Amino acid sequence: MSSDPRTIPQVLDHIADRFRDHPALITEDRSFTFAELRAEVRRAAAAMIELGISAGDRVAIWSPNTWHWVVACLATHYAGGVMVPLNTRYTAGEATDILARTNAPLLFASGEFLGADKAASIDRGDVPDLRHIVRVPVEKDDGTWEEFVAAGTDLEAVDTRAAAVQPDDVSDILFTSGTTGRSKGVLCAHRQSLAAPAAWAECGQLSSADRYLCINPFFHNFGYKAGILACLQTGATLIPQLTFDPETTMAAVQRHRITVLPGPPTIYQTLLDHPKRGDYDLTSLRFAVTGAATIPVVLIERMQTELDIDIVLTAYGLTEASGFGTMCRPDDDAVTVATTSGRPIADFELRIDNPADDGSGEVLLRGPNVMLGYLDDPDATAATIDSDGWLHTGDVGAVDDSGNLRITDRLKDMYICGGFNVYPAEIEQVLARLDGVAESAVIGVPDERLGEVGKAFVVRKPGANLDEETVIAYTREHLANFKTPRSVEFLDVLPRNPGGKVVKPILRERAGAS
Repeated sequence: MSSDPRTIPQVLDHIADRFRDHPALITEDRSFTFAELRAEVRRAAAAMIELGISAGDRVAIWSPNTWHWVVACLATHYAGGVMVPLNTRYTAGEATDILARTNAPLLFASGEFLGADKAASIDRGDVPDLRHIVRVPVEKDDGTWEEFVAAGTDLEAVDTRAAAVQPDDVSDILFTSGTTGRSKGVLCAHRQSLAAPAAWAECGQLSSADRYLCINPFFHNFGYKAGILACLQTGATLIPQLTFDPETTMAAVQRHRITVLPGPPTIYQTLLDHPKRGDYDLTSLRFAVTGAATIPVVLIERMQTELDIDIVLTAYGLTEASGFGTMCRPDDDAVTVATTSGRPIADFELRIDNPADDGSGEVLLRGPNVMLGYLDDPDATAATIDSDGWLHTGDVGAVDDSGNLRITDRLKDMYICGGFNVYPAEIEQVLARLDGVAESAVIGVPDERLGEVGKAFVVRKPGANLDEETVIAYTREHLANFKTPRSVEFLDVLPRNPGGKVVKPILRERAGAS
């Protein structure tokens, strides 16, 4: 229907009117009904306008899953701004790079949390456009957030801003590492950020009766769109978790009568095998969705029988497709769910490009929810979305007779560590700056806990005295933990093809990786 809300401010207004007193957001220290959430968002948006934030300005959020993240995110949209989430595992250098490239005048950053202080780590001299940092209280409250919100009084100006937002306006820029080693900013419109998670929610039959435990980080496409925006469109209650701990998760499921629990396969494996699982009542669980790894059929069956989850689905998506792409359906059997990523959702068309004899080729997607493009990078955009509108995903897959997509490989060298995409070229760029490294190549190798972890092959410069510990320590200093290689092997020379390109399959074979 054309009258359906097609901007995030419209959706918030609509849901606050429809489910005024229904719980919207529940955390340890504060809970909101939908009406209260909207009121808090309007105040925060007014405070942004008071700080001089204009329509179209980029506002960054660098913080874990607290209620402040949800409010800051929705307030950014309400004030006509563009939301830029930053991975909490980023180093200050990685965060600074994105702040500089988006010219963000405002950053919401966590104060003290797990021994770090994100807000204090940013060198303002490196980001001249950054005029304001609002500290998000996590472990201790220094009053900055309250001061910020208290300044927001002109609600009329806020409502005018919110009403001016259009469905095709950019709602967010999510950064995904590129194969060139530098992250790319994916531009997504309001209509896309809403339509794609709405289709996802429909597959999971999400409704206002659901209570959704969000373990996925909000900075990630999934936590933000399949979490915050899916709940906002269905009236489901969102209950975020700061960090994943199995007992805390099981206690939360019991206490809040959680019905929806998405996450990577490792989360379900951990819960199933936990010695104290029997101490908790997990019978409220209704819907689980997983992906980002090959899943054993037995795990799906155990989720359905031992955890008694009615609907267990797998999905495939990428940031350039608004975070979505294909998904299984509630009536699919365990084998289909475990071995495929289902069929297209969100009006996507799916095509395999130049299929080989076995039917596999590059996975292409087309439809209204393909990204608007990459930030300030028309060449990369043109290389990714062809003239017919097909998004070249860089993944290799095949489609079975029922139309289900099976991802078989990656064209790019990307691997997935703990649910996060890792691009070796980015790590190789960092290693190139380490004194003593002549050249390097990084691959993903299997890891029981994280799915895959990095292994670096390094050729030393003549006379250099590099060891594994030094290489790993250097990458840890410059990269987020999930990107840091876990092992290093020194070679005299890297295997190359006649064109001079490193032959990574040989390295994978050497590492015993598939």
